[in-house]
Amino acid sequence: MAGGTIPLARHRAGDRPFPALAAGTESLPQIRHIIVVMMENHSFDNHLGALARPGVDGLSIGAGGVAGQWNPSPTGARVHATPAPSTCQANYHISQSWDASHRSWNGGANDGFVDQCGPQAMQYYPAEQLPFYHSLASVFPVCDRYFASVMAQTYPNRRFLIAGSAFGQVGDPFPSPSDPNPRPQGFGTIFDMLNAFGITWKDYFADLPTAGLFPYVLEENPGQVVPLADFFTDCAADTLPSFSLVDPESFEASEENPQDVQSGAYYAYRIINAAMQGPAWSSTLLVLTFDEHGGYYDHVPPAPAVRPDGIRPAAADTYGDLYSWTGFRVPTVVVSPWARPNHVSHTVYDHTSILRLVETKWNLPALSARDANANPMLDCLDLSRPAFAVPPVLTPAPAPVGMAACVAADPTGQ
Repeated sequence: MAGGTIPLARHRAGDRPFPALAAGTESLPQIRHIIVVMMENHSFDNHLGALARPGVDGLSIGAGGVAGQWNPSPTGARVHATPAPSTCQANYHISQSWDASHRSWNGGANDGFVDQCGPQAMQYYPAEQLPFYHSLASVFPVCDRYFASVMAQTYPNRRFLIAGSAFGQVGDPFPSPSDPNPRPQGFGTIFDMLNAFGITWKDYFADLPTAGLFPYVLEENPGQVVPLADFFTDCAADTLPSFSLVDPESFEASEENPQDVQSGAYYAYRIINAAMQGPAWSSTLLVLTFDEHGGYYDHVPPAPAVRPDGIRPAAADTYGDLYSWTGFRVPTVVVSPWARPNHVSHTVYDHTSILRLVETKWNLPALSARDANANPMLDCLDLSRPAFAVPPVLTPAPAPVGMAACVAADPTGQ
């Protein structure tokens, strides 16, 4: 298999970052609140490939915005990465399914995107279309080796985010309380682990909470899976929990096609701005990321990864991937007063790096072998001084015009 050697697991599920210290022991005293904002379905190149920041591994853009990176069409013609005609994704036919993703990957060649998803997969958004995201990633640490956890859809990746494994899932069937095995194997979810050590948390959601991927979490924690409006209230009142997961609005403002991408960017802007302007800013670390690539092209192949456990993907064809490869790169920015200025991180991360960050903060046991061996994103911080004690002024996201207006303004009529 091209693209690298599967790394050996140095640590196991249950291992703590600091074995000599008791579980639940705090480190990182500068950080009291970890917030995760996970949007939907865009690759790094699609959102930040044109980021004007030295050192970022993005697209090589030439005249007219045409990039040097390309994929072959089914007829063999070169289809180069080019600016999207608008932020509207109506009638896009891209796919991030297990099969389409692995065929796009093609064993590390990353040359199957047009064949699987059409020329729309090669589009990217310049700064004038996503001004807030580009402004944010121009100031705070941007991670150009942060990958989704698996080459698959939303739910397997969000399971990795909260439990360190997809437990065989490769698609997006939403579980129900009647699921015969609703609890994950092993050490449970990060919510269970936080509960076990008395660490406060909330999942703020608009319509579909990520916590619902394990229905028992909803049933057992009704006061901790709460409406999005509570996030803004908690920010203003300085009552944020120690760990917050903020979910997107699934059908209008998550950025998944066929939505207007600017609606999602505005959604994220409101959340991030509330955190930056709130009284807890001085002790906050916020990670903005995306669950998976959504079918959009990225020129960096997925990285080999430690298998989380012995559970095989429930796929007819595994393409040699037993959860032993990450997904494609996704846009990721670390936002904090303690963020390292002028920093581009080339360290390999995936969604379980967020788990390892949380585990490092409170010396918690790893949920799987994947998060036990993940890098905890600490290179993005300088804990000796708060470089952004005063929140920087960023370009705001424009208010969305709505889906109908987006479609009407799309010059391609797509």
